[in-house]
Parts: sequence; C-alpha cells; structure tokens
Amino acid sequence: MAKFGDTLKKWIGIDKQTDYVREYFYMTNMRASIYMSVVVIVLELWMIERMTLSIFTDHLQPVFWSLVEKYYTNYFLLLSSGILMLLYAVRALYKKHKVRWLGIISIVLSAAVCVYEVSMLIKYPRSEKTVSDLQNYMILLGAGITMIAFSVILIADKQEKKWHSLTVMYIFSFVCINFGIIISVNSYATGGQMLTFLTMELFVICLLVWRPWLGFLVLTASYLVFYYRISGLIDLSTVGGFTGVVDFTKVKPGLGDGVKINGFTMWLSTLLFCISNYNKTLSQAQKDEDLEEVNAYLTKISVEDELTGIHNMVYFRSEAKKLLSYVTTDKNNVVFLFFDIENFKYYNEKYGFHEGNKLLIDTAKLINESFSGSLVSRFSDDHFVVLTRYEGSEKIIGQITAKLRSYDDEVHIELKCGAFRPHGEHETDPSLACDRARFACNSIKKHFDRNYRLYDKTLEEKFRLKQYIVNNIDTAIENGYIKVYYQPVVSTKDKSIVGFEALARWLDPTYGLLPPGAFIGVLEEHRQIHKLDICVIEEVCKAYKEAYDKGYPFAPVSINFSRLDFELCDIVGELKRLAEKYNVPQRFIDVEITESALTEQQDLLKKAMRSLKESGYKVWLDDFGSGYSSLNVLKDYQFDVLKIDMNFLSGFSDNDKTRPILSNIVSLTQQLGMVSLTEGVEQNDQFDFLASIGCERAQGYLFSKPVPYERIKELIDEGKLKIAKEYE
Repeated sequence: MAKFGDTLKKWIGIDKQTDYVREYFYMTNMRASIYMSVVVIVLELWMIERMTLSIFTDHLQPVFWSLVEKYYTNYFLLLSSGILMLLYAVRALYKKHKVRWLGIISIVLSAAVCVYEVSMLIKYPRSEKTVSDLQNYMILLGAGITMIAFSVILIADKQEKKWHSLTVMYIFSFVCINFGIIISVNSYATGGQMLTFLTMELFVICLLVWRPWLGFLVLTASYLVFYYRISGLIDLSTVGGFTGVVDFTKVKPGLGDGVKINGFTMWLSTLLFCISNYNKTLSQAQKDEDLEEVNAYLTKISVEDELTGIHNMVYFRSEAKKLLSYVTTDKNNVVFLFFDIENFKYYNEKYGFHEGNKLLIDTAKLINESFSGSLVSRFSDDHFVVLTRYEGSEKIIGQITAKLRSYDDEVHIELKCGAFRPHGEHETDPSLACDRARFACNSIKKHFDRNYRLYDKTLEEKFRLKQYIVNNIDTAIENGYIKVYYQPVVSTKDKSIVGFEALARWLDPTYGLLPPGAFIGVLEEHRQIHKLDICVIEEVCKAYKEAYDKGYPFAPVSINFSRLDFELCDIVGELKRLAEKYNVPQRFIDVEITESALTEQQDLLKKAMRSLKESGYKVWLDDFGSGYSSLNVLKDYQFDVLKIDMNFLSGFSDNDKTRPILSNIVSLTQQLGMVSLTEGVEQNDQFDFLASIGCERAQGYLFSKPVPYERIKELIDEGKLKIAKEYE
C-alpha cells in the first residue's frame, strides 16, 4: 500500500521533490518560456501588423475602436507579457542583467492597455456593454497592472529571485489562455471555430512542465470559463437551414454535442500529456541528480580523504606545487611535515578497526585544526603531511604530540614527525619533499625519546642511497650486481656442513659492497623485495647446477622469503619454475619464513606453506623468540626446522637464564618433531652447550661468515670446512 501511495503521489504531482529536482523543473520551464515568448512576440507583431493593414485596405476606420477593444488590447497585452517573460527567462538562464532595461517596452505596452481599460470602465455605466465585457475590462486591467509591477521589479532589481520568474511565468500563461478565450469567444459568436483557445491551451500546458494537479486545475478552470462564455451563444453546427439560409425558428442557445465531445477529448488528451510530460521530466531530473551525486562523490574523493575528511595526496601535490610557484610565497620559511602514529597497529589490533578509524579521524582533526590555514592531507594509513610555515611549527608539533600522548591510558600513542625544508627550486617538488620528510620521520621510529627530526645532511646521504636502491634494483639484477653469499649450517655432532643460508649482497659499481641492512628494508618499503628474492632463488639454482655439472659437493640451501613475497607475486610458483628450469631437487632448497611475517596475511601464508610442503620443500621458522606470539606460531603452523634467534646467545656468558631457556626450547622442538638450529654461534663454549642439550644444528661466525660459494669450496679444499657425507 505504501508503494502504491508513493506511485499515486508521483502521478498526481504531490510527491516531495529535492532541491535539485525543483531547480531542474525551474530551468526547464525557463528554457520553454524563451521558446514560447519568442513565438508569441513574433505572432503578435505579425497580427498587429496584419490588423493595421486591414484597417486601411478594407476601410475599417469606422470600427477602429471596436477592433481596439476586441483585438488590439489583447494583442498588446499578450505581446507585453511575452516580452516580460523573455526578459525574466534570459536573466534566469544566462544571467544577462543588462536586458532588464528592455522591461520599459513591457511597461509602455501594458500602460497603454491599462489606460484604455480604465477609460472603458468609466464609460461602462453609460454604455450598453454586457457583464462579460466588464469582466474582460477588469481582467485585462489587472493583468496590465501586474505586468507593470513586475517590469518595474525587473528594472530595479539586479538580483534574480526565482519566485519573481515563476510568477511572471504564471501571469504569461494566464494571459495566453485568456487571449485564447477572448479571441475564440469572439470568433465563435460569428460562427467561427475555437482554434485559438485550443492552441493556447496546448501551447501553455504542453510546452511548460506542470505538476499534474496544477495542470488539471488550469485546464479545467480554463475550459469551464470558456464554455461558460460561449454557453449563451448559438452553436451554428446545431442549426438546420436551406441553401445556406439559417432557420432561426429552430435556433436555441447552448452547446452542441459535437462541441462538448470534441472539447472533452481535447481536455482529456491535454491532461494526459501534462501528466506524461511531468513524469518524463521528473524521471530525467532524478537520473541527472543521481549522475550529479556520483560526479560530486567522485570529485570529492578525488581531492578529499574518504575516512578523515581532510584533503588527500592528489589535492596536496597539486596545491603544494601551486603555492610554491607563487612569487608571494616565502620559500625560505616553508616546511614539509610528515606525521606517523607510533603504535597505531597495536592500537588497531587491541580495540578493532572502528576505534582505529576513530583515532585516525581525531588525529586528522587535531593536525588540521592545529595547522589552521596550512595545507594538511592524509598521506596513507596512519600518516599525514602538512605544508606550513617553518617558524613556530616545532612548537605546534610539541602541542599535538602532548595531546595525542594522553589519548589512551593502556596503549602508548606517540606522534612522530619528520620535517624537510626545501632549499632552491629543485627541492620544491611536493612528492620528493614528502619522501624526505617521511625519511626523517622513519629515522626516529622506535626512539621513544624523540618525536621530531629535521632532515639534514646526514639523512641526505642515507636518503640518496635509498633512492638509488629503489631506482636501480632492476639494473642491479640485470647486470649481475646482486651476489649470493653462503653461510654454513653445521651439525653439532661433527661440525660437518649440512646446509647453507643464502644471503644477498649488492656489489654496486658506485657504492661498493652493500650489506642486506642497506637495501632489504628499502625494497620492502617500496614493495620491490620480491624481485630480489626471485633473483636469489635463481642464483642458488644456478650454483647447484654448476656444482652438479662439475661434480662439486653441494648441501641444501635455505632461502629467506619476505612476507610481501606472498602478496606481490606467486613466490611458490616462481620457486617451482626455477627449480624445474635448473633441475634442482626439492631437498636442496629450504624456505625460511620469519616469525613476524606470520602475524599478517595468515590465510595467504597457510596456503603457501601447504603448497610448499606438498611440493616437497622444507619450511623453516626463522628468528624464533624475537616476536610476541612464538608459542601460538608453533601451535598453528607446521615447520620442519626451528631457527632460534641469535639474541638468545648475546648474554650467554653473563645471563644465567640463557641456558635453561635454550634447553627448554630445544626440548620443545624435539617434542614437536622439528629440527633445532641456533644462529649467532661465535664461541666454542656456546657450541659445546648447544651440542650438550641436543640442539642439532648451529650457524655463526665460529664456522664462517657469509662468503661467495667459491670461497666455501676453497675452505673445504683447505680442510677448514667439510661437507656432510650424505652431500659429498
């Protein structure tokens, strides 16, 4: 029933409309009013000219004042209303305010009509005019006065008011219909047709868009008035006669059935068209509104962050570039700030995404309000950037940090900030400036005694290296700058090599030998780490193929997989492909996954690990004991080798707790059916202890630091290292 009621309201035209739909109807009617008024003006000028010529050609001077009363006053009034409607519509659509002075023409025409109608009203008591004539005088006088008033308003008021334009439209419609009634009544009285009335009805109702209920009232009222006016006249279509002579003995005033039927048919047809036109226009308006909303939403999200409501980086980069290009901008006093919420990830895990989003919104609001008048945007995730004045910025940063520190009692929230001051035109690129500010911010992460760091020369060297690494990783792989070093893994039974860990080194022609710490973190940050890991896999496979072809001994090699490898590529598929390409048996490649990687993308990692094990590859848990959820990891995942983090041996000689902890870990490993391996072994007493508690493997500088495989072969040949018999 509710749906039927809504449909009925829509068809009647009493449904509630949005501002957009109302504006759409208004502009549609203003456009239609221009067409209507132009047609009316042209027709009336033509009719005035035609009537004037007829007076002289047909010698109608004796009936001139009768023609003025019947025709000229109506022509003038309709012409005046057409001009006034045209001026209001042009101002509404095109904002042409100067055209308002043409309203003087409408004033002159309407004034002429008013003067004549007043004179006729004065003469009326002494004349033989009918009540119908009196009604005409009063209607024309009232319409003329109204048009003079709105002409004066148009001339005096530069500012468009919609209700003015709509009122003039209604007056124009009234004058058109009244014109049709008067002309058709005069024509009907002399045996003519009522085409002028019907034309004006169609003209007004069909060209303009009316609410159906209002269209019904206008149509019905105008038809009733017209039929009332002609009801006292003779309908010649009902009169019989002979040889064109009317038999007046049979004449009766009133309307014939033909007039009634034809009139009702036209009324109904026009009403149905009015309803159809309204609903068609309404449907189009609603479609356009939906499209406008979509476009507005797309425009909004193109410059605004959807979650926090502040600007996004698209807007920031565009506006920052403009600001820095202005001559009035003091480039020596601007600074790019990069903010990072420390411990946001832990806060999100503890309280959930809803509370995490609330923290982001509150932080964005705090930064935006604190740097009022500056350019503030959300960079990504829990990161924000600001372009502001350097003077006083550090004080504001301190105030923001203090407020955010008290945000939660249980989770320690810190706001880290990196700053970059551009010097010279070459440093004003917003993207590069934000990267440098971010680099400064990242340099103080996990430093709880520092919340602010200005980008300086020390960071400049590190930043350039970072940019170099990102820009040249593909070149390094292609040119063979990425080298694989091997660190032996030995058995605690006889110190024979039972495996190697493959570790990447970057032998660069510019920077020399780069250690893993210089480039692995950078590649992970820029999501290019998978390129390096695939390169390491291929280099290991090549080394096995070479050793196999030449008859050299070779032990299984463990390769570290980054957590991003599983997200950025099909790393398991790449391993299988390369192993097949170089004919490497599965037992000669093991895969190491760090404990910290298992806290994210758990479903993806479980699937990948299952695929590895089904394909015959062994999976190691690397850096056991360095995270917070070690026991959960052992419970939820199945590993072949447990690699105990080197930090357990850092206090081996001084800390009495080290030995029992290691002993229990090794015992737990045995109970879970895994092989235990401890890394970071540098002293013989450490090795002896590990052997005594049943730890099966060891790795560290005590045996060898990571070296190229050629050096491994030399050490084996020199008798300093030996390969386990099973791999000779």
